[in-house]
Amino acid sequence: MNEKLQSIKEEAIRQIKESDAPEKLNDVRVKYLGKKGELTAVLKSMKDVAKEDRPKVGQMVNEVRAEIETALEETKKQMEEKILEEKLKEEVIDVTLPAKKNLVGHRHPNTIALEEVERIFIGMGYEVVEGPEVEYDLYNFEKLNIPEGHPAKDEQDTFYITKDIVLRTQTSPVQARVMEQGKLPIRMIAPGRVFRSDEVDATHSPSFHQIEGLVIDKNITFADLKGTLEEFAKELFGPETKTKFRPHHFPFTEPSAEVDVSCFKCGGKGCRFCKGSGWIEILGCGMVHPHVLEMCGIDPNEYTGFAFGVGLERIALLKYEIDDMRLLYENDIRFLKQF
Repeated sequence: MNEKLQSIKEEAIRQIKESDAPEKLNDVRVKYLGKKGELTAVLKSMKDVAKEDRPKVGQMVNEVRAEIETALEETKKQMEEKILEEKLKEEVIDVTLPAKKNLVGHRHPNTIALEEVERIFIGMGYEVVEGPEVEYDLYNFEKLNIPEGHPAKDEQDTFYITKDIVLRTQTSPVQARVMEQGKLPIRMIAPGRVFRSDEVDATHSPSFHQIEGLVIDKNITFADLKGTLEEFAKELFGPETKTKFRPHHFPFTEPSAEVDVSCFKCGGKGCRFCKGSGWIEILGCGMVHPHVLEMCGIDPNEYTGFAFGVGLERIALLKYEIDDMRLLYENDIRFLKQF
């Protein structure tokens, strides 16, 4: 038995020394130390050994096992060190090379402009309300005093999904939905994406963004509207900004006006930016038409209000002196990283 164990040990150590990969070492371990290995077979044959010799044979088997395991561990360690050394030689890292820059994204100029407008109106006690982009004709037109046959409902300007469903052309439907709830007073702005059948050019796009505001309360007058928009203009464009109201017509407001601000580039003296006029048009506004209030279930004899709407892209173009709206959507990193 002693000779057999000695032979197993010598053969195992020889195979260990000849192994050149961790997989081969594992094969040797299984062959000699596994459940069906040669040393295990010797232990199973102990029943054939004389009773008085069994402790001695068992001790010899354990000694051989220990020597084989020691040889396996030492060889495995040497092999791993050699593999690591070769890997380090092949995968040399030059720590003197400049690292790759981590390009961190940032907010889009539209988002920056929107957050600033929201900050201004939230500071004046308004809430921000959103609504669906796919809207009923009822809310997009009829409840805003734009009846059947009105030019604004022309298919050349509006994307119709069905006869009664459209892609909203403005965010005013959100105002109609809020008024319909009857929770008065109302002070809100409604930012969001809108759609119109326009050709893409420097100042037009079939998809753009609007921010519309609405105030409904008792004793609201045109003076409240003027004061609100003057404060808004000064917060957005600077404390020296002046405003000018020009008569206009919108179906859902009466009286209505277009609002100009003094050119923040030249201070109203006249320059290329304001085309020599000293003024820049920024938004439309007016007192909410009594019929609009009636259609939304509000008594026009008790409540009055005002509404206004401004294009978000227009604010961004003016604020950052961008001369082409298409730049906002071309995703050119050279342009966007300036903001």
